[in-house]
Formats: sequence, C-alpha cells, structure tokens
Amino acid sequence: MKLPLRPVAVVIAVILSLPTVAACGGGSSKKKDTLRVFAASSLTGAFTTLGKDFEKKHPGVRVVFNFGPSSGLAEQIVQGAPAGVFASASPTTMDAVVERGDAKQPQTFASNSMEIVVPAANPGKVTSLKDLARPGLKVAVCQIQVPCGVTAAQLFKKAGTTVKPVTEETDVKSVLTKVVLGEVDAGVVYVTDALAAGSKVKGITIPAAQNASTAYPIAVLTHAKHAGQAQEFVDLVLSSDGAEVLRDAGFQKP
Repeated sequence: MKLPLRPVAVVIAVILSLPTVAACGGGSSKKKDTLRVFAASSLTGAFTTLGKDFEKKHPGVRVVFNFGPSSGLAEQIVQGAPAGVFASASPTTMDAVVERGDAKQPQTFASNSMEIVVPAANPGKVTSLKDLARPGLKVAVCQIQVPCGVTAAQLFKKAGTTVKPVTEETDVKSVLTKVVLGEVDAGVVYVTDALAAGSKVKGITIPAAQNASTAYPIAVLTHAKHAGQAQEFVDLVLSSDGAEVLRDAGFQKP
C-alpha cells in the first residue's frame, strides 16, 4: 500500500528542517571578540585577575595577554603586532610607542619599587643592599635595556653600591626564577614580584632613602581592532576596582 504523497512530503520537510532549527538555537556558539593586551611581565598576576573580571562583565569578549619585557613589547607594537592595549613598566618605553604614532594619551596607573630576593634558606646570608657588592656573591638583575634593569641601575647608583651580576635576564620574572631555583644567591626584582613568589623566596626590604621606583602608563593603541573594548579595559585598570587589585598585588599609587 502506497502512502499518500502529501504526508511523505510533510515528513521530509520536517526532517530537513531539524538542523536549521538546531543551528538557530546555537546562539551560545557565537564567536567572541578578542582583545589583545600587551603588558609588562610584572603585571602578570594583577592583569590576569583584571582580565577575568573584564570577561565576566563583557561575555562577548575574550582577553588575551602578551606579557613580557616592556621594551620587547614596544618593539613588537611598532612593527605592527595586533594589539589593543599596551601597559608598560616605563614611561620612556611608552613614549617611544607614542612617538611612532601607535598610542595616544597614556595614563599612569601605578608605580613599583625594588626589593632584594634570596632563596628561602638564604645561603649567601644576604641582609642588606651592600651585601650585593660582596665578592663571590652570585647576583641576578634585569638587562639594562628593560625597565627593571634601568630601575636596578638607578638603585645601585643612588645607594653608591657597585654590583657585578653573574647574569642579566630579559625580564623580572626570569630573575625571580633564577632565585627560586637557587641558581643565584640574590636577585633584584620589583616589590610585587617578591610578594607574588610567597614562601619560595625571602624578601629583603630596601630602605626608601636608597630605593628606586618606576611608573606604569597604559594606553589604547591607535590600530586597535576593537578600540571601544580596549578603552573599557583601560577604564577598568584606572577604576577603583582596578586600583584595589593592583594594591593587593603590591603596586603603589602613581
């Protein structure tokens, strides 16, 4: 017995329509916008927290960070790397990006000073800044072309201390790693990095009269793909909520 044509046609039409219905219901699969933030490595902890907060408030946005030495990030930006926001650990580095026309109107949002870190057991028996000049003591610092290296050099000059490091690292996280692994007796890092390392290292405070600091500017990049979202991220960093996250990470007011 043959089925009437009309019911068969109806059944086929219903079956064929099912994938279309399912696709229409897949609104959650909508591709998110990507906001790329280039930030100094010392901002890793604080900005990771702020990135998660931003994503919660902006469900359609995914924040992707590129953390590294400010000078290296600046070089990537002027060479055309896709990014929406730049947060530097040095006004000088930010100025270089602005002068090339890749950023406008940077705003300073935090400052950071230096601290000595040693392995938890302190095998070199370091107790003060002057100990870093002791012959035979293995000290790690940042390379002079990156902000943490510049600030360390200012610190040594201000204190009248001559330090001959056994290694000069590309960024402050690398210096910290050398100390954590016990490959050096001491390292000079930012206060925030010493705090983030917790019990893995022992921090030795540098008196304010001897210490040196650096300021952190942030700006929306002129070639930002999503300029509005980039500005909203900058606004978050500059807000009271952003200031609280930065303070908890050990940053100081600008």
